Amino acid sequence: MATTSSLTLLFLIALTLQTLIINCSPVQDPETIVEEVHRNINASMNRRKLGYFSCGTGNPMDDCWRCDPNWEKNRQRLADCAIGFGKQAIGGRDGRIYVVTDSGDDDPVNPKPGTLRYAVIQDEPLWITFARDMVIQLKEELLMNSFKTIDGRGASVHIAGGPCITIQFVTNIIIHGLHIHDCKQGGNADVRDSPRHYGWRTISDGDGVSIFGGSHIWVDHCSLSNCNDGLVDAIHGSTAITISNNYMTHHDKVMLLGHSDSYTQDKNMQVTIAFNHFGEGLVQRMPRCRHGYFHVVNNDYTHWEMYAIGGSAAPTINSQGNRFLAPDYRFSKEVTKHEDAPVSEWKNWNWRSDGDLMLNGAFFTPSGAGASSSYAKASSLGARPSSLVGAITTSAGALNCKKGSRC
Repeated sequence: MATTSSLTLLFLIALTLQTLIINCSPVQDPETIVEEVHRNINASMNRRKLGYFSCGTGNPMDDCWRCDPNWEKNRQRLADCAIGFGKQAIGGRDGRIYVVTDSGDDDPVNPKPGTLRYAVIQDEPLWITFARDMVIQLKEELLMNSFKTIDGRGASVHIAGGPCITIQFVTNIIIHGLHIHDCKQGGNADVRDSPRHYGWRTISDGDGVSIFGGSHIWVDHCSLSNCNDGLVDAIHGSTAITISNNYMTHHDKVMLLGHSDSYTQDKNMQVTIAFNHFGEGLVQRMPRCRHGYFHVVNNDYTHWEMYAIGGSAAPTINSQGNRFLAPDYRFSKEVTKHEDAPVSEWKNWNWRSDGDLMLNGAFFTPSGAGASSSYAKASSLGARPSSLVGAITTSAGALNCKKGSRC
């Protein structure tokens, strides 16, 4: 079994690789990377304030904070635990803690203090927690302001039965530990998005989490199901996103990443999809990608009816260390779907499967020349062996965290 020090070293090597990739530096050889890690090992720990409690789960995000029995007193250290393309999302780390005491949402233009809506529209950074278990049925989309964390740990918090979360033209958002389900369309109404501004909203899609022109976003340990449109959609130039440790069930079009084939601004999109469990009742789009760079790593795919991963408009998709369990349906064994293009076109799209575990006849159709530079951009963290996916994802979804004990 690996020691804490060896796990730490492996983590830091992965961290160094991330830094080189995200900054678009040339990929160095392994010996150079190890030397750099040893030179900077103490500086790296201090800079990111990780502390890195190793539980040895193989899930570096969780090992960063879940072993701490005092997590409730150190909530904001979670912001230093993200990896992948959304690793810089600090949310409300540098602000005060705001406790939601009122589950109501009576007035989307003039929200009451103590409500979730009142908290998320403020200009200052806030780390938002909940006084107790609650179900919040929003009247209109929850329009978030920048530098906010919604942290559901320690309570059972459901955003359900109405419009849900919209992250539009803002940055540095963390959504953690929520149950998000049965989301409906909203709109044709005024909604406030800051203390100084409200405006007319047209009809929304009814996504669980809608990211529109947002950046530095981390959606982690949420349970999502049964929404009107997507569970998590990111469009219109959104980038620097990590979607991790979520449990997704009972939904058709799960995740759309990229607005349309003609919206070329999405070429800059970079999304990491890691350690999620795609569970029962899912049909397609886990995810459906356009234009950008997508790292799909160490996820557990136990259900799909049509396909798991698809895309159009020449996205780069790097599938690493995932477990794909195909359905029993004869015509649904293929993991991939190259959409809206003839073979002569999609055969040049860079899609690869590296170390994936294919079960019950599952198969991945790769394409493209596999240019190393393209895959380097799409590799945002080190993949663990696919044989470990079950253990890594066993706690996917909203956690049942109790104060005073490990989460």
